[in-house]
Amino acid sequence: MSTMAAVYRAPMRSRSDAVDSRATIERARRLGLCGFGRLVSGPEEQTRLDGRVARFAAVADGSFVWTRDTDGLFWLGRICGEYRYDNDPAAAAVDLVHVRPCDWLSEPLLEPQVPDAVVATFGRGGRNFQQTHHSSVGQETQRIWDASARQ
Repeated sequence: MSTMAAVYRAPMRSRSDAVDSRATIERARRLGLCGFGRLVSGPEEQTRLDGRVARFAAVADGSFVWTRDTDGLFWLGRICGEYRYDNDPAAAAVDLVHVRPCDWLSEPLLEPQVPDAVVATFGRGGRNFQQTHHSSVGQETQRIWDASARQ
């Protein structure tokens, strides 16, 4: 029996509202990346960021990630490589510097096509990369991934 891949919410939104979320997600999809930014306002936030980076770097290859764009469309990807810090000025401009390679499906999904647990985690808001814990989310996400691969 195989182990089901973990599923994560990846908002890919900066902690600064001044950063264009659309540009962040477009860069991530165009370059085949998943990640988050580095903007913090003090030492306590830096400590929390360090923890988020460590957890993100430890995510297993093959894990699924979901993001939602500014139009409300959902995108499904799969982590496929090691963590790195992207020091490109263009990465800093969209606050997407803590990154992992990610294979994204070529087409977005509408909310009714997305597992309820994924929709719920985005509905709660927040900007953190975090695992989605629900008994069916792994199987549901795997089915979507597999169906897309057959197209």
